[in-house]
Amino acid sequence: MGLEFGNLYKLRRIVFFRLSPHEQKAFKGMISEGIPNTIRRFQSSVFFYAPILGLNYMVYLWAKDTDRKLTRKNPDLYKDDV
Repeated sequence: MGLEFGNLYKLRRIVFFRLSPHEQKAFKGMISEGIPNTIRRFQSSVFFYAPILGLNYMVYLWAKDTDRKLTRKNPDLYKDDV
């Protein structure tokens, strides 16, 4: 017997256990465990991320306002135009 594709080497004393994808329940516990877990994770991290997001938003508003003020044309430069 020669080496065939899929049987290029032999592993000894190693056992692999696999579940068929048809036997697994992909959405088991999604409602009863998933939603409470999501709420718990959100509550534990909101106090870490909220101040950072708030500070970034305040800097964004300040930069937007400052840019609007600095790019505005000076009306005194155009008072003699016809």
